[in-house]
Amino acid sequence: MDIPQPNTAPTSILVVDDETSLRNTFRIFLERAGYETVLAVGSYDEAISAISTQIFDLIITDIVLGSHSGIDLLKRIRQLGLTCPVVIVTGYPHVDTASDAVRLGAFDYIPKPVEKETLLKTARLAITQYRLEQEKEAAERAREQYRQFLETIFKSVSDSIISIDRDHKILKMNLAATSLFHQTQPGLQEGSKLGDMCPNREMCPITDNITQVMKTGIEVKDHRLECIQGGPCKMLSICISPLLDTDTGTPTGAVLVFRDMSAKVLPPVQGRAKFHKIIGASPVMQNIYMMIENIGKVDSSVLITGSSGTGKELAVHALHQESQRRDKPLIMIDCTAIPENLLESELFGHKKGSFTGADENRGGRILQADGGTLFLDEIGNISMTVQLRLLRFLQEKTFYPVGSDKAIQVDVRVIAATNVALKEKVAEGSFREDLYFRLRIIDIHLPPLREREGDIDLLTNHFLHHFAEKLGNNFTGVSEQAMALLRQYQWPGNIRELEHVMERSCVLSQGTTISTENLPEEITHQSLTPQPRILTPVVKDTQPTVLQNRNYKTTNQEQQTRERILESLKKAGGNKAKAARILKVDRSTLYRKMRELHIDMDTFDL
Repeated sequence: MDIPQPNTAPTSILVVDDETSLRNTFRIFLERAGYETVLAVGSYDEAISAISTQIFDLIITDIVLGSHSGIDLLKRIRQLGLTCPVVIVTGYPHVDTASDAVRLGAFDYIPKPVEKETLLKTARLAITQYRLEQEKEAAERAREQYRQFLETIFKSVSDSIISIDRDHKILKMNLAATSLFHQTQPGLQEGSKLGDMCPNREMCPITDNITQVMKTGIEVKDHRLECIQGGPCKMLSICISPLLDTDTGTPTGAVLVFRDMSAKVLPPVQGRAKFHKIIGASPVMQNIYMMIENIGKVDSSVLITGSSGTGKELAVHALHQESQRRDKPLIMIDCTAIPENLLESELFGHKKGSFTGADENRGGRILQADGGTLFLDEIGNISMTVQLRLLRFLQEKTFYPVGSDKAIQVDVRVIAATNVALKEKVAEGSFREDLYFRLRIIDIHLPPLREREGDIDLLTNHFLHHFAEKLGNNFTGVSEQAMALLRQYQWPGNIRELEHVMERSCVLSQGTTISTENLPEEITHQSLTPQPRILTPVVKDTQPTVLQNRNYKTTNQEQQTRERILESLKKAGGNKAKAARILKVDRSTLYRKMRELHIDMDTFDL
C-alpha cells in the first residue's frame, strides 16, 4: 500500500513521554522527516498545559506518565473537545488497554520498541487522515452555511417560490407562497401536487407549461394567470425554471416564482375612505363627511370655500345626495364661465324682447332648479348688479326674469363656492356684506391636499385604477421612490393637479408600475432651489421666492410675466377668471403670481 507523504502544510506535533531519551529521539525523527514544530514534554501536566495553549495536528503519548497514563491524557483531550489524532505507545501491550484506547478514539496503538519507519508511517497516516477529515468537515460546514443562506433568502423573499419534482409534487414552498395561497388554495402545501391549485386545466394551463419546461429545459418567463378559486381574483405573474440534476444536467423538477400583480390593497384606514364621490380618510376629511351629513338634512344656504382643485363640486354633489332634494335637479353654474352681461339672464331667465337677441321667453337656471339645489361656483366674481338680485332672491324666494314684472316663486336651496377670500372682497367693497352673510349661513372649508395626511396614497391609488381602466393598461402600482416624491410634493393645484399628474404618468409609463421617470420635473426636482418660471401651476406655495427679498431686482423674465398678466387682464375687462383662461393657467396660480408681482387691480387702467 502506498504511504501518503508528509503534508506540506505547517504541522505541529506533541510528543509526551516520561523517558527523556525516548521523547527526544521521537522529536529528532519527526523533525528530520520535515515536520516543522515538534514539542516534547515529559509529564501529564506539561501535556495538558501545552494543549491548552497550542493547537496540534498529532499527539504521540506513552501509556505510562508517572501517576497518570496515556489513557488519562486521551480522555482529557477528548473532554476538551480536541479532535486531533492520538497515538498510544506502550511497552506492555494489553487487550483491555488497547480496547480503551480505541473506544476513546485513539488513532493507533504502537508497541515498544518503536522503529523509526513505524513511527513516521503512523504519523503520516494519522496527519493525512486528520487533514482529510478537517477538509471534509470544512466543506460540510460551508455547505450547511450556504444551505442556511439560501434557506434564509427562500423564506424572506417577497415573491412566492415553489419547487416541485418531476411528478409536480411540491418539495418546498416559502412563507410568501403559503401566504399567497392561504385563502385561495388552503390545501396547497409541501407534499401535495401543484395541479391541485388549478383543477380546471382549460382555465389554468400552468401544468402544461411546467411539463413543457421539464421536457425542453427552457424556462417560461412572466406567464400571466388569473387565480380566482375560493377568493378574490388575483393576477399572478409566474416564472417557471427547470430544476436540473447536478450530475446529468437533465431536468428533475421545476422552480416556480409567483408574483402577485394584482393592485395592492392599501392598509385599512380609520373611518371612511370614501364618501359619495369624495376620496379621503384623513381626520380633517372625516369631519367634513360628518358636517355634510348633518348639513344635508336642512335647507340652509351653504358656502364652500377652498383653493382651486380641492373638490368643491364633489362636496356639492354629496350635500345634494344627503338632502331630501336628492331626487330633484342639481343645477350647477360656473359664474366665471358666462359673460357678465349674460349671467343675469342665465340665472333669472328673460322675457321675449327684453334685450337684443331675446327672441323668446327663457326660464333661467333658478327656475330649472325648482325643488332641488342650485350651485353657484366662483360666486366671488359676479358683478354688483347680479349680487343685488341674488340677495333679493335669497331673502324672498322669488325673482323676476329680465324684462318681466311678474314675480316667480321657487323652492331652491342655494350652495355657493369660491376660492377667493370673500371677507377681503367685502372689506374692499367689491362684494356685498349682506349677501356674504346670507350665503354663509353654514360654511364648509375644504383643506388643500398637502394638509390631508395620508390621502395622497388613497387618491393616487384611485386615479391609477381610473386611468388603467380608461387607457386599457394593467397598471399594478407606484414605486416606493415615486410614492415618496408624491407625498413630499406640496400640490399647489391640489387634487386636480394630482389627477393630471397621474394621467400623464399612466400615459408615459411603458410598464405596469409608475416610476419616478414618469413624474413631471417639478415633482422629481422639488428638493432643488426653485427657479423663476412663467405662470406655472407647480411652484410651491411654501417655497420662498426671490420676490420676497426686498433687495431683489426684477428680472427680465418676471417683467415679461407681469406684462402678460396685465395684457390678459385688460382683454378680460379685469375679470381674473377670464384672464386665467386666456393665459391657460389655474386661477389660483394667477392670483399668486399677481401677489408676487404686486399687481393691484386698483392701480392700473383697464
